[in-house]
Amino acid sequence: MTTKFNADTSEGLKIISDNSGLIEFQSAGVTKAGVNATGLTGDASQVTALNAAAVTSGTLPMARLSGTLPALNGSALTSLPAQTDASKLPLAGGTLTGNITLEAVTETKTTKTGSFTPNLTDDGTLYSCSGTMTITMPSATAGKSFTIIHASANQITWSGTIKWNGGSAPTAATAIEIYVFVSDGTNWYANQAGTGYA
Repeated sequence: MTTKFNADTSEGLKIISDNSGLIEFQSAGVTKAGVNATGLTGDASQVTALNAAAVTSGTLPMARLSGTLPALNGSALTSLPAQTDASKLPLAGGTLTGNITLEAVTETKTTKTGSFTPNLTDDGTLYSCSGTMTITMPSATAGKSFTIIHASANQITWSGTIKWNGGSAPTAATAIEIYVFVSDGTNWYANQAGTGYA
């Protein structure tokens, strides 16, 4: 049997519940939806052509989404707190203080076959050299140091102000030699750390 409700009146159609406050809509004896004091009930499985723009709460499962979601790049984030934790170093720069223990430190090696000035910003602190060359001292910077290993040290000409151990540059041999330089911010101090390596 089909029952029709005519709501073509100025007041529309009113359905008033009993004391339970719940109105149920059934089909073939199965409750499909309901209305209670707070709104609609049920799983909305029979709802089609829903306007998602009108949905203001609830959870939409990922399986119901289609297409490719845009990648998040953080450009829309606002009011983020500034990094003010003084106990942490920034990603670039910063100064370590106090006692520091370093383990398994490997110095970066830079290979040179011609004249050069050590670049204490971009080069490593260990120079592996060969061939005839002039090595020019960089500006003295406190705390900076570097080491030069030359395959045949008698091919080196030193340029710049260097305070050598013993008062003068050592006599170079036609062999592998090692030179160590350290600065106090005013001068470069140097010594021949080893000679005659074979």
